[in-house]
Amino acid sequence: MIISSWNVNSINVRLPHVLDWLGKVKPNVLCLQEIKCIDEKFPRQAFEDAGYHCEIFGEKTYNGVAIISDSKPDSVQRGFLGEKEPFSRRFIEAKFGNVSVLDVYIPNGQAVGSEKFFYKLNWLKALKNHLMTEHSPNDLLAICGDYNIAPEHRDVYDPVEMKDQILFSDEEKDALKDIQNWGLVDSFRLFNDEAGHYSWWDYRMNSFRRKMGLRIDHIWVTESLSKHCTQSWIDIEPRKLEKPSDHAPIAARFEF
Repeated sequence: MIISSWNVNSINVRLPHVLDWLGKVKPNVLCLQEIKCIDEKFPRQAFEDAGYHCEIFGEKTYNGVAIISDSKPDSVQRGFLGEKEPFSRRFIEAKFGNVSVLDVYIPNGQAVGSEKFFYKLNWLKALKNHLMTEHSPNDLLAICGDYNIAPEHRDVYDPVEMKDQILFSDEEKDALKDIQNWGLVDSFRLFNDEAGHYSWWDYRMNSFRRKMGLRIDHIWVTESLSKHCTQSWIDIEPRKLEKPSDHAPIAARFEF
């Protein structure tokens, strides 16, 4: 089973890239973030023609998530349960047999100390609450998506320059660590210890060619699912294409 994730920064702009990648990698599940369209505008037919099922939780112009899969999920949840005032459309969950896949687009936060920064921290608390109330660390569970947080120094091109900056502040890393302590493992770090692996590069300053990146896209899994993980990787090839997303797709393989 291959579970993958990609912040596409507009599915309608990036559709050819995504379909091409699906044809090459053939993941069983692809979690998309920042689709930037309402459900009715999602290019569902193109994915169905490629043999995939679509579960969408979209939003006009901003945000939006979707789970693309080669089989219909047994159940789907859009948004956190019991929300009186729902967060933006940043969370969708699907279950495939006994494997739960959570697709998250964690808020960016804009700047440390800003209103959007505290919104981000509250969103992380809501995610932690969802895990505690709806799941167990013993579940076969994966949280895939754009976390908008680089967890460690080795996940940023220049940790000194990034110190106290958005995506790498202590508050964000601590909030993410609190979620990890619930019972999650970074699948990428099961196989790759070294620094210099990134999943996002700013469009500006020629960042991709200068290797000025951050690893902010992740597939974190429970211990029980990590035992089945045989590979986890970042595919930077789509970032080299014309009009790419600023993120690269990531994937993990599981053997049962």
